[in-house]
Amino acid sequence: MSGSVRAAVLIPCLNEERAIRAIVQGALSHCEHVIVVDDGSSDGTVAALQDLPIQLIRHERPGGKGNALRAGFRRALELPVDGVLTMDGDGQHFYGDIPRLLHVAQQLPGHIVVGARLIGRECQPKLRRLANEIADWGIAWAVGQRLIDSQSGQRWYPLDVVRLAVDVAPQGFVFEADILIEAARQLRTRVAAVPIEVRYAGEFRRSHFKPLGDFCRITSHVFGRVVEAGSVIRTYAIARNTPIQLVDPDLPAAQAALAVASSPD
Repeated sequence: MSGSVRAAVLIPCLNEERAIRAIVQGALSHCEHVIVVDDGSSDGTVAALQDLPIQLIRHERPGGKGNALRAGFRRALELPVDGVLTMDGDGQHFYGDIPRLLHVAQQLPGHIVVGARLIGRECQPKLRRLANEIADWGIAWAVGQRLIDSQSGQRWYPLDVVRLAVDVAPQGFVFEADILIEAARQLRTRVAAVPIEVRYAGEFRRSHFKPLGDFCRITSHVFGRVVEAGSVIRTYAIARNTPIQLVDPDLPAAQAALAVASSPD
């Protein structure tokens, strides 16, 4: 098992029969507690997991990623863990990065740790990359800290953030942005980033994320969260002046500086 941080790995999935078994087996090699939330799959996703020692939560019909994550968070709160590490079930997140994220979580207690897709980011579809960069800019404004790859689903949430997240409204892909915002506002939680590899290969099914539609929903929602906070100019200044925390002992300092410099302002 990885490090001294006790983690539950949470994997929400919908129709992931091609990738899910290898992902879950990889997660089990690092963490004892693996929670899979099947959000109403109509393929062989559940059958692919039947003999694995996991906690499986099944939804009769798709209810969205936010609902799936909340169900997993509630289950994790019943376990003897210090937090939850989430990853997607489509193969875009590598289970080999789990120890790296947990290492940083141990170094930075109380932080949310995001797996930032920086390694090989030129492989990311241009539209998706642009949408992510604009989302980083807006969500950072609402959070009060510069962010990088705020849309990544591979994250470590400390236990106090998990407790908070079960009461955050589950609005699809907006849910993960709202966790960052609520944790920053209610708990003063900081966000750190660990560089991970961009993985967009042909064997993965098309993402459930719709770059245009979901991006517009996230952007409009986050702008409303910025306005409700009060002074738009003051919060913008705070966010721009609070730097990204990029942490990776395997990445040379020069590369880390380049990654930060190339992130959106």
